[in-house]
Amino acid sequence: MSKILTTHVGSLPRKKDLLKFIFARDNEEAYNEKEFLNCLGSSCDEIVKRQLESGIDIVCDGEISKISYSTYVKDRYTGFSGDSPRNPPEDLKLFPEFLERIAKFGGTARYKRPVCTSEIKSKGLNDVSVDIKNLKSAMEKHNVKRGFLNAASPGVISLFLQNKFYKTREAYIEVLADAMTDEYETIVNSGLDIQIDCPDLGLSRHMLFPELNDEEFIKIANVNAEALNHALRNIDPSKIRVHICWGNYEGPHVCDIDLNKVFDTLMKIKSHYVLFEASNPRHAHEWTIFRDRKNEIPEEKILVPGVIDTTTNYVEHPELVAQRLLQFVSIVGKDRVIAGSDCGFGTFAGFGAIDPEIAYAKLSTLSNGASLASNRL
Repeated sequence: MSKILTTHVGSLPRKKDLLKFIFARDNEEAYNEKEFLNCLGSSCDEIVKRQLESGIDIVCDGEISKISYSTYVKDRYTGFSGDSPRNPPEDLKLFPEFLERIAKFGGTARYKRPVCTSEIKSKGLNDVSVDIKNLKSAMEKHNVKRGFLNAASPGVISLFLQNKFYKTREAYIEVLADAMTDEYETIVNSGLDIQIDCPDLGLSRHMLFPELNDEEFIKIANVNAEALNHALRNIDPSKIRVHICWGNYEGPHVCDIDLNKVFDTLMKIKSHYVLFEASNPRHAHEWTIFRDRKNEIPEEKILVPGVIDTTTNYVEHPELVAQRLLQFVSIVGKDRVIAGSDCGFGTFAGFGAIDPEIAYAKLSTLSNGASLASNRL
C-alpha cells in the first residue's frame, strides 16, 4: 500500500558558518566567493540528508542561499536600493506591550528591505543555477527522487520591497511577474518542482492593506494571482506548488483574513499543489472549509495541509498529525493529500522561533504521523 507522502514549506535553519557569508553579502561586506560556494554546497548536502533521515519524501535546499524568502530578489534583479521603515502587522499593533516585548528580546528579524527606485531587470540566472546544481547534486548523492525550489511571488515581493518607481501598484506587479518568469521556468526546466510563496494572499491583508475592507483586498489578491498565473503560463501545473500563509510569527493573529474569503483566489492559481496553514490555533479549524466547499476544489488540486506548527517548540504527537491528515483524506482521498508544515523553519536567515534540532524532530513526527494515517486507510 502506498503511503501518504511528506514534504514541508521550504526554509530550514542555516548553519553559523553559512550565515556569516549571507550577512556579509547582505551588508555589502567583503567575503570569499569560492569559500561561500563551497559552504553552500556542503550545507545543501547536509540539509538534504537531514530531511531524508527525518522521513521527508519531497525535499528542497532549505532556502539556505537566501537572506529571506522574499527579499532575496534584491540580489538577483536591479532596481532596488536603500531601506524602508518596518511596519508591524496590524494584530501586533493591537497589543503594544507584547510587540515591545518581542522587539526587546529579538523577536523580530533584522535584514534590509530596499524599495524599488529604478527599472527592474534580471542580473542573470547564476544564483538560481547554483541553487539548482547544489540541490540536484545532493539529491543524486542521497538517492532522493523528488525535490523543489522556492521562489517569491510577484505579490509578496511587492509586500516587502515596495514600489517608489512605477506609476501604479498594478504596473509594478506586472513588471515583477515578467521579471520572475525566467527564474520560475529555469527551476522547472531543470527537472525540479517550483514552490511559489504567496503570503501576499494572506499576510498582506493585515500588514499592507489594513485600511481596506475584505472585499477591496480580494480585488488586490486577484490582481496578484492573475500576474502570477501570467508568469507561470509556460509551466506544467503539475510541477507547481503554491503556498499561502498569514505570517510565520507567534502572535495573536486576530486580524488574519479568513481562508474562506481568499479560497476562490487560491484555487484559481495555476498549480496542482496547494500548501496552507492547518495546525496553528488560528487556522486549524479551517479544514472544514475544504469539507464544505469540496465541490469547488478542482479535481487536479492536491492538498498539502500544514499538520505541524512552525512557531512553537512543541513537537506534535504523531497521533495528532495522523488525525489532521485523515480529516483531509476524508474530503479528497489519500492520493490527493500530502503531509506538510504550516510554514518554514528558517524564514529569515539567522532568525527563527524553532530550535534547529527541534525543527527536525518536528519533521520526524510529521513522517511518523503520515505513516500512522496511511496504515489506517
